[in-house]
Order: sequence, then C-alpha cells, then structure tokens
Amino acid sequence: MALWSEISDIFRAFASQDSWEIRNALKSEGAWVFGTIATALAGLVMLWIYKLLPLLDRHLERTIMVYSYLAIAFIIFWGVIDRFIFSNQQPWSTTIPPLLFMIMAWFGAAFNVRLRTHLSFAEFRTVMPRRGQMACLILDAVLWFIFAVIVLVTTSRMTALSASNFQIVLGTDNVMQWWFLITAPLSFVLMVARVFENLIEDFANWRSGAPLIKQAVIGGDI
Repeated sequence: MALWSEISDIFRAFASQDSWEIRNALKSEGAWVFGTIATALAGLVMLWIYKLLPLLDRHLERTIMVYSYLAIAFIIFWGVIDRFIFSNQQPWSTTIPPLLFMIMAWFGAAFNVRLRTHLSFAEFRTVMPRRGQMACLILDAVLWFIFAVIVLVTTSRMTALSASNFQIVLGTDNVMQWWFLITAPLSFVLMVARVFENLIEDFANWRSGAPLIKQAVIGGDI
C-alpha cells in the first residue's frame, strides 16, 4: 500500500512541475517501480515513433552525436585562439565541452545498442546452437533494460536535485546544469527503444530461420 502511495506522490510531483517536489518524491523506493514502468512505456512510444518516422530511426542519435562533437571542437578551437592570440578566455569554455561530451557518449551508447557493437561476443555465439543464440539475445535485452532502468532512475534523481538547487554551469550566469543532465534519462529511453527494436528483429529472424548472430560493424548503418 505504501508503495502505491509513493508512486502516486511521484505522479503528483511531476504534475506540479516543481523540482523540489519531484526531488523528494524520487527519493522513495517507489521510484524504482515508477521508473521501470516509465522506461518500458517511453521505450515503446519511442519505438512507435521510429517506425512512424524512419528518418529519425536512422539519424536521430547520430545527428545529436555529430553536432555535439562539432560544438565541442569549435569551443575548444576558439578557446585556444582566444587565449593565445587575444589573451582572453571565456570562463565557460572549459565547462561546457565536458557536458557536451557526456551527451555525445550517452546518445552514442544508445545508437550502438542498435548496431550491437557493444560487447556481444559474436565469435563465441556463432558456434552456439540456435536456441543458445536466441537465449543470449534475450538475456542481452533483459540486461540492457535493467541497466537502463537503473541509469534512468538515478540520473533523474540527479537532475531533480540539480534543478531544485538551481545549479548553474560553472562560468555561466544563467545556464542550468539540469538542462544537460536531463539528456541522460532521455538517452536511455532511446536505448530501451533500440533494445525493443533489436528484440523484435531477433524474434522475426528466429521464426524465419534467418541467422541470429551477425557481425557488428562500428559506424555501420541500420
């Protein structure tokens, strides 16, 4: 009974859009149940969007990664020019790039789940019987989902904490840290969508008799 009360408190906190209320509500154990349900539902919604808009399916994470990388490169490049040629330095030039790198890494992780370029031990799995291969792929999906729930809940707590304390990015006057931190739970929602996408593909291959384990290529296409 207390668990459902905690979950209802989380719903009310998000409805209030008050970061302090959200922060306090997410401290409860009910946040794990809420996070699990929210992760699964958000992942399914994102999967539906991917199917509805194939352009997003192919380019969403990659676009975020590329523009984050370009922004990092430009800020660092201009920081060097500004410092050694104009004897000046923007105070945020050393604090914004790590946050952008964080975004690039999170969305890159989500995209590489789709490409299956994380540790997959394909060399071992290809010699396994077909049932063993399918069992490993299902295990992958379960472990990725559990990992995503853990990250989503913990980073949501961090985001709410940052927002409730009005933390700004060092070197800036009004750029809030939570604007960057919130991309962590969002990226792991995308990761769950990719997990579901892979799992649907795996079951389709299982039914059709197509190969289950394929060689993953870093930087490959969907």
